[in-house]
Amino acid sequence: MGKMDAIAARVAGGATVRFRPTGSSMVPLIRSRDLVTVAPVDPAKLEVGDIVLAKVAGTVYLHLVSALDPARGRVQISNNRGRVNGWTHHDRVYGICLSVEDTPRPRALDKIATKLDKVNGES
Repeated sequence: MGKMDAIAARVAGGATVRFRPTGSSMVPLIRSRDLVTVAPVDPAKLEVGDIVLAKVAGTVYLHLVSALDPARGRVQISNNRGRVNGWTHHDRVYGICLSVEDTPRPRALDKIATKLDKVNGES
C-alpha cells in the first residue's frame, strides 16, 4: 500500500488528514510539498472545480472534479494541466481538500461528510 492509499484509507475511515503531496500536476492550486488538509466528503455535494482525494483506475489522486454524472453517481477526475484521469464512482471519492497551506478552499466546508450522514446512508 502506497502513501496515498494509506491517506485515503484514513480519510475513508472518517479522519481529517494533513499531508504534503508531491508532484506538479496541480500547480498553481497545489505545489509540490504544500501542506493540504483533506476531510471526508459527501460526494453528492461536489461541484466542478473541487479538489478531491479519489481513486481512479487503481490510483489515488488529489485532483480536480472536472465533470459530474449524478444519475450514475460518479465524477470525472482531472489534474490542473488538462489531463483527464477518468471517471470514478462516489464510493471511491474519499475526501475534499479543505485548505492548501492553511488557505481555505472555497465552499469546501459545506461538503464535509459527517458520521451521521454515513450512518443515514447519505454519502
